Amino acid sequence: MSDNCLFCKIVRGEIPSRKLYEDDEVIAFHDINPVAPVHFMLVPRLHLGSLLDVEEAHAALLGRMLLLAPRLAREQGLEHGFRTVINSGKGGGQEVFHLHIHVIGGGNIPPMVKRS
Repeated sequence: MSDNCLFCKIVRGEIPSRKLYEDDEVIAFHDINPVAPVHFMLVPRLHLGSLLDVEEAHAALLGRMLLLAPRLAREQGLEHGFRTVINSGKGGGQEVFHLHIHVIGGGNIPPMVKRS
């Protein structure tokens, strides 16, 4: 873990969060600035700066996170679908440099890319 990382501080319990789930590898909590009625994040306890930093050794952890996303989404009432977003690096719009998956839904969510 990183001493200065916001999500590491949440993982350690130094900063409060509205937790949805936690186990030995992953924590899920509601986003403090939601963009939809349901907006939570899945965060590994292991500090990884972004998806750009993952290696083959992290495959099981990434799989666990992706398997948890639909389960937790359903528990939050998103039976009809949701969006998952992983921003990777500054150029990808990442603001907190600790790997995380956004799960977003429950409203009129526009498409990511407009088609002409």
